[in-house]
Amino acid sequence: MEKNAKIYIAGHRGMVGSAILKKLEQEGFNNFVLRTSNELDLRSQTAVAHFFATQKPDYVFLAAAKVGGILANNQYRAEFLYDNLMIQNNVIHHAYLAGVKKLMFLGSSCIYPKLAPQPLQEATLLSGYLEPTNEPYAIAKIAGIKMCEAYRSQYGCRFISVMPTNLYGENDNYDLEKSHVLPALLRKFVEAKQADSPSVVVWGTGSPLREFLHTQDLADACYFLMQNYDEPEFVNIGYGEDISIRDLAHLIKDLVGYRGEIIFDPEKPDGTPRKLMDSRKLRTMGWQPKIDLRTGIKQILQSKFGLD
Repeated sequence: MEKNAKIYIAGHRGMVGSAILKKLEQEGFNNFVLRTSNELDLRSQTAVAHFFATQKPDYVFLAAAKVGGILANNQYRAEFLYDNLMIQNNVIHHAYLAGVKKLMFLGSSCIYPKLAPQPLQEATLLSGYLEPTNEPYAIAKIAGIKMCEAYRSQYGCRFISVMPTNLYGENDNYDLEKSHVLPALLRKFVEAKQADSPSVVVWGTGSPLREFLHTQDLADACYFLMQNYDEPEFVNIGYGEDISIRDLAHLIKDLVGYRGEIIFDPEKPDGTPRKLMDSRKLRTMGWQPKIDLRTGIKQILQSKFGLD
């Protein structure tokens, strides 16, 4: 990307989009066209068409999405499918019509079949049934991948897709009904310590394994790929190691300094048994993550909750 290029980051105030914006600013880019969801409803074809026709960005990072954890995914199934399909369809199609030089679509590790072999390889997409609790969101993201592939094939668009693993970092969502597991646990343990609660309840059995990547590392990988990758196949972005929810809970308990008991609730859903990404494709290109989980969590506890 040229330093004076006009760059549109869809979802620039979210956890992923804000990290990408921060990374690009650090790299010397300053010609951004940014819109909040109140200023531009990406579900509106008319609004998106007008935006691209008048602003004509050179590069697009499509990080806008309706997201949430197990509870939100299961409760708002129609919204997760409709909203994400509309956002993707409008941005990708009008990026093509406006002659955008290159677009990056950001998906999610939930696109993979529930029982796909571990670690999750790009080739296993569509090889089995999805996890039921987040199926609508996964189907929308799969459609986004295929849309980028189709527009590249038919129109020659330089549209690429990346699939991040579970993410955490600045501007995360800490709403206990809508957040993912790591921010939810951080809030639960911090509040339990502050209230001197005798116990913290953690959803599920604690046995599922999850991989976590700091958004600073994700943004670094996205910048690397936008500069160096231009192929039809999507690319996994992961840290390379996973941890059980049980061990994650104990790690957070230790870092927060909480002294009470952890109670696992097996009546609540576990979700997919394991989600470890096979990121060899990205690693062979020369990219490596820098922030380990313990360090990343300590940073958040300090910046978000004021804990040393």
